[in-house]
Order: sequence, then C-alpha cells, then structure tokens
Amino acid sequence: MTSRILKSIFYSSLMLGSALFLQGCQDQPQSDHVAVSGGLIQGQQQGRVIAYKGIPYAAPPVGNLRWRAPQPVTKWQGVKVLENYAPDCMQKPFAGDAAPLATTPSEDCLYLNVFKPAKHSDSLYPVVVWIHGGGFVNGGASPAVYSGESFAKQGVIFVSFNYRLGRFGFFAHPALTRFENDALGNYALMDQIAALEWVKKNIAQFGGDASKVTLMGESAGGASVHAMMQTPAANNLFQQAVIMSAGGRDLFKQRPLHSNDDTVLSAEQIGENFAKQHTILGSDENALAALRELPAEDIIDDLNLSTLHQQNTDVPNYVGGPIIDGTIISASTETRLRKGTFSHIPAMVGTTDRDLGFAGFASKDALFDSFAGHSTQARMTYDANGDTPLPMLNYQIGQDAQMQEPARFVAKRISDMGKQAYLYRFGYVAQTLDKPGAEHASEIPYFFNTVQAKYGHVTTEQDKQAAKIMHRYVTNFIKLGTPNGPGLPKWSAFKHDEPFLLQMNKTGTAEFLPDPLQARLNITEAKAEQQ
Repeated sequence: MTSRILKSIFYSSLMLGSALFLQGCQDQPQSDHVAVSGGLIQGQQQGRVIAYKGIPYAAPPVGNLRWRAPQPVTKWQGVKVLENYAPDCMQKPFAGDAAPLATTPSEDCLYLNVFKPAKHSDSLYPVVVWIHGGGFVNGGASPAVYSGESFAKQGVIFVSFNYRLGRFGFFAHPALTRFENDALGNYALMDQIAALEWVKKNIAQFGGDASKVTLMGESAGGASVHAMMQTPAANNLFQQAVIMSAGGRDLFKQRPLHSNDDTVLSAEQIGENFAKQHTILGSDENALAALRELPAEDIIDDLNLSTLHQQNTDVPNYVGGPIIDGTIISASTETRLRKGTFSHIPAMVGTTDRDLGFAGFASKDALFDSFAGHSTQARMTYDANGDTPLPMLNYQIGQDAQMQEPARFVAKRISDMGKQAYLYRFGYVAQTLDKPGAEHASEIPYFFNTVQAKYGHVTTEQDKQAAKIMHRYVTNFIKLGTPNGPGLPKWSAFKHDEPFLLQMNKTGTAEFLPDPLQARLNITEAKAEQQ
C-alpha cells in the first residue's frame, strides 16, 4: 500500500515538474535560426513577434571603404545571436529629435532589423521597409517609436535599416572622381538600394513575399522613397509606397556632382571647401587618403538638424543631401514626375496639418508680389481681411509651397500614371500636448501604433484609438493595396475633379472630405507652374 502511494507521489511530481518546465519554456523568449547573406542568425521571440535586430547588410563603410558604394558582407561562422539594435550611423545627435536614438552612433552602421510574425503561415507575408527621416543628417532605426512589433502582429513583415548620414552619406571630391570606379556622391542612397536588394534576396527566409514590398518613409525618408522611385537601380525592388511629409517638388536642393558652369556650385567644389578647412589640398591619392584618415568627428564637424541651415553660404562645406550624379539621380523629383519617368506604383501620400514651412518675406507686399500675375488672387486667398500677421502668412505660404501642395502634386502625377494615390492630412494631436495642430513627424507613432512608446503614462485612450485607426489604414494598404477595410471610414483614391482627402482630425476620428486648403493650394500650384 505504502509502495503504491510513494509511486503515485513520484509520478505526480514528475508530471508536475514536466508541466512547470514546459510552462517555463513557453514563458521564455523563443528564437529560431535563419540563413541570410553572411551566415546564420538567431532572433528573439517576444509573444507573437520574432525580432532580428542588427543584421549586417553590407560591410562596415570604414577606412578605405569610407565614400565607397556598400560592399558585400563578410561571412561569419556559427550563429549570430541578435538581441539589440546595432549602432545608428555616425552623427551629432539632435536634442529636439522627434525620435531619439537608442544607440551610440558609429561609422560602422550598415545594419537592418526584421520583425516577423512568430506564427507560421502557409502563404508568404507582405513586407514593409521603413526609411527613417532626420534631414539626412540625423536619425536611425533604433528609436522605440520605429518598432515593427505592431506591424508583425498584424501579419506584416517589417524591415528597418540605417544608412550613412551627412558627409558620410553625401560627399564628392575630385580625388574620389579620379580614383574610384564606384558610383559617386550619393552613398546614403546606395545604402538604401543595397538594403532593398538584401530584402529581395533574403526576405523569403523569414516568410516574406519579395514581390509584395511597400517602401515607407517620412521627411528625408520620404524624399528617399521619391529617390528610389526614380532611380533605375531600385526598379522592381518594391511595389508600393507610403510617402510621409516629403514634399514632391524640391524638398532638398540637389546640386550636380560636377559642373563646368562657373555660376553653378557643384558637389565636388563643396567637397573641396570642406577639405581645405582641414588643410587637405589637391586631388591626388594623398588627398584622398588624408580625407579617409580624418576622425569621424571631423567629418561630422558639428553638423546636425540644428546647424544644417546655418552654413556659410559663401563657402558651403556640406552639399545638403542627394546629388544629381547622372546615375542614381538624374533630375529633380518634380522633373521626373512631370515626365512620368518615375515608378508607376500605388502610393499613400500626405502631410501633417502643421507641417514644415519656411518663408522669409519682409513685408506682405513682397510676399504677395512673389506670386507674380496671381498676386491679387493670392492676397484674397491668404489675407482677405488684411489682418493676418506677416509671420503667420510666411508660415502658411512656406508650408503650402514645401509640403501641402507638393503632396497633392505627387498624388496627381501618380493618378496620371494610372495608379491609385491615397492623399491624407494628419491633424491629430496627443491629448497631453498643447499645440494648435500636428507638427512635422508627429504622425509617426500613429502610423506605427507606438504612441505608448512616445508618450508613456500620459497616453490616453483617445490617443490609442487614433493610432489604431491610422495603423489599420497603413497595414491594409500594405496587405491589400487599399487602405480601406471593415470599420474604417471609406478613403477613396485621389481624383483631379474631386479634391477630397482623408483628414485625421483633432478628435481622433478620420473623415474623407473636401480639402479645406484647396484654394490656397490652387494658387500655390499656379505659382509653381509659372516658375
């Protein structure tokens, strides 16, 4: 009798121990191995998502690889265990950045991240690739608001990556032109192409569909989407686009790589200005070696978003962004859109309702005279009663010219190409903020459904609901090619004769309605067309 009781206790204990062991295993983050270019990697599972942070997609662009096209990854042995974000690209962090970095920047920074659903699917998952903003001088893939977790939970594979910034990403010099056989100047854009090529080659290993990739970016990231849509090197690397606050005419001044015209300042001349400031003269191999030996801090040279527009305009030492190199970029975004020499793909495109805007007219007369033959109409449109303060007019006209009208221009051109364009204006403001509208980049946590990471304990239920709505529109577009779905206000594609757009309101609701800025944008368009 006693023997049977002891046996019973033993087997019960064994079963309980086994159950506790299995439960413990289930509670621990799980991982799996994936073979990618370079070798095996192991991700980290948290609930319904597996994250692979810090996957090398190109060799470190250091030493003799500084200012060269991205080179293949060196293969590694064994399994690379990926738990944390790799360093964001070298920069001077900007204290006011809407998405603060979670790493210490480094020149060794060409890494990407993949968030995938943990659940196996018999069909391949659609993919979204995120390009961060930051004026091409700041930013990275590590900020918490850029987490791809919510996308993965919705059945989308999310990819983010770093690309070279500032003078590391955009630089030209006669010595580089003489001694390098690679493409020149636009190293940041070459990184972006390399990351997209990596996705095409490797994403199936994660269960992703390389033929169903949406490229998504905000500000400089959105301008990068424009660049990828116009360069032949990115053809067929993505099939849809989400373009957030990226202008669409000339958001970033694009200089030629070199010029024989004394009146046109070339990227090479700007590079020579920078070299001379560091007592590097000439264009021989010694000059090139000296440039590559400069400490990374000297290459940064105090450049970030706060100093970007404070350069000595007589002797500029940074080209400012993408270069017209004749290979990757051959003309302005506006020119390519006008000619239709642009990727013919569906897109979601829009702005915030208090987006970037810069104009510096000293008087109302000077401001309205800038509209030339449309000056009277402009005055009646913007200042019918004559009581709008000049600073407000400068902001409104600047915003319309740089962001609002160019977004509509992009939607028009995409529609003209026979593809659907979904135009929006985001106006929701987190309830904890006392602001008259949604500022530049403030929409990102709502598109990503990461408002909790942005606002922490002061996040309200209304904030969360606004994020759910916007995030569903975005994920629907990624999956289906349309933002529409059950429970969402219908969002129709842009039509020339129906000036409607989706407005995300301050109440956290979405409405498809006539554009309240239509008259302003029409006069802004007329001004742009006559220039």
